[in-house]
Amino acid sequence: MTGGPLGLRTGSYGSLQQQNGFSNCQSTPVLVRKSTKLLLSSSREKEKLRPLLCRFFGRRKVSMLLLVFLALLVFVFGSFTVNKENVNLSITQHIENFITVGEETSTNSRTLPGMNKNSSRSDTSSDLFLRHHRHHFHPKLSTRVPGKSLPSFHYCEKFAFPPPPPVNPKRIGPRPCPVCYLPVEQAVDMMPSFPSVSPVVHNLTYILDENPTSTELFGGSEFGGYPTLKQREDSFDIKESMTVHCGFVKGSKPGYGTGFDIDEADLKELEQFHEVIVASAIFGNYDIIQQPMNVSDLARKNVPFYMFIDEETETYLKNSSVLESGNRIGLWRIIVVHNIPYNDSRRNGKIPKLLLHRIFPNVRYSIWIDGKLELVVDPYQILERFLWRENATFAISRHYRRYDVFEEAEANKAAGKYTNASIDKQIEFYRKEGLKPYSKAKLPITSDVPEGCAIIREHIPITNLFTCLWFNEVDRFTSRDQLSFSMVRDKIMAKVGWSINMFEDCERRNFVIQTYHRDLLEQMPPPVVRFFKPVSPSGNIVRTPIGKKASTRRVRERKSGSKRHRKVNAGGRYNNLF
Repeated sequence: MTGGPLGLRTGSYGSLQQQNGFSNCQSTPVLVRKSTKLLLSSSREKEKLRPLLCRFFGRRKVSMLLLVFLALLVFVFGSFTVNKENVNLSITQHIENFITVGEETSTNSRTLPGMNKNSSRSDTSSDLFLRHHRHHFHPKLSTRVPGKSLPSFHYCEKFAFPPPPPVNPKRIGPRPCPVCYLPVEQAVDMMPSFPSVSPVVHNLTYILDENPTSTELFGGSEFGGYPTLKQREDSFDIKESMTVHCGFVKGSKPGYGTGFDIDEADLKELEQFHEVIVASAIFGNYDIIQQPMNVSDLARKNVPFYMFIDEETETYLKNSSVLESGNRIGLWRIIVVHNIPYNDSRRNGKIPKLLLHRIFPNVRYSIWIDGKLELVVDPYQILERFLWRENATFAISRHYRRYDVFEEAEANKAAGKYTNASIDKQIEFYRKEGLKPYSKAKLPITSDVPEGCAIIREHIPITNLFTCLWFNEVDRFTSRDQLSFSMVRDKIMAKVGWSINMFEDCERRNFVIQTYHRDLLEQMPPPVVRFFKPVSPSGNIVRTPIGKKASTRRVRERKSGSKRHRKVNAGGRYNNLF
């Protein structure tokens, strides 16, 4: 293959024979001597042309011609480089799409390389380092949903991400990306008629202990039951019937004498059967309640929204006259929690976040969102997109930037999320258990760090076990649940053919809007409102209405007949405020 078409130089600038290696074999050329007259005439012509050329091409003109020639060379070379980059970019995008589609096909048909042999499903992503700002096709729709038969044509079957937007230096950070949702009625039709099959574990019960005692240093809390390291190790031995620690160890039932107590009337409400619920929590008056938007009439009728708050938050809501009669704020049904077990409000918030299956024993599906989030997509559409369409039982978005637990730990320490010593102790404990930095060898698992502010799940034994063991890690170590997520997930996946749908964080930002915590909102200056003096159609300033006293300066100007007008400075102090 020659190097010409690929833009490669040849090895020599010699003759064709020399390039082909025949220089030593060629015959000696015959020299033909020209006559003397011809030589003289040619030399005279050269002497005549030389002054003409020098006169025509002066030094200045020659230099200008050289500059023009160099500019043409630069332009041609630049055009070639740009075209080459465009070709490389298109090839790269084509390869990414090809890999993505290939992985999606293999995910639906066979076990991917590097996946546990028992695993029946995994995430579809070609490469962790190809971020969500690339062409990406949604996974092919499964051919079977438990209890439902999919139609031959799906509304979102041919949906694909648009190309990434152009770089805008004024808008940095994560952004939402398009997501294709089914219409609400079609999404409801896609709900499985029967619960998903829970692999291996079918019967899950929980430890009850009226007098839990701590036998080890850093053994958790009284609410969690102080599980020992031996009990922790046994809880990862997945069996058909299991009994594990899962909070609420005291009392006859969750929410009654357990340290996370709920009023009797609310407990009866929480024990009702529901297909779908949406839940959130605010403890320590830490956030402002955000009202869901774009909720269909069908969801308003059938999907209850529960907001758990503590007594401190309840007092604030009552004093601000926000809490309505019947303990409702808009769509949210307010559930007041008494005798909260932890001093840390963030840790108290992990109880309803991870243990919803214990608070709601008769619920099929739940959507959890943190208190600072505003839901802007119908719950049925979210469940169809991230669970039913994927044949998944647990869905959570991965972190938009970090995918390694060790990097997440350092980021938490830098941001002061928790004490450095506690974070170091937890990471060192996991390191001794075999935790390693994330690498491509872990594919098709695309991340070890979730963005845990939104969780979509089906309440079956395997997902209930996962959230129980995840909560036990939060109870034993720090409240930063991102640090313990992958350790629990990997231990379960090593024993069970089950996986988690970790979708793009830009997709999460499509169905929730992230706001600031209350303390940051209160520190922000209030919006500045500019008041302009009313002007009549004729251009004159409108007189002050009856009953209001006009300013003394205005009265003086009217009496004196002055026609001066106050100048408006467009670049005044309001510009600085805005």
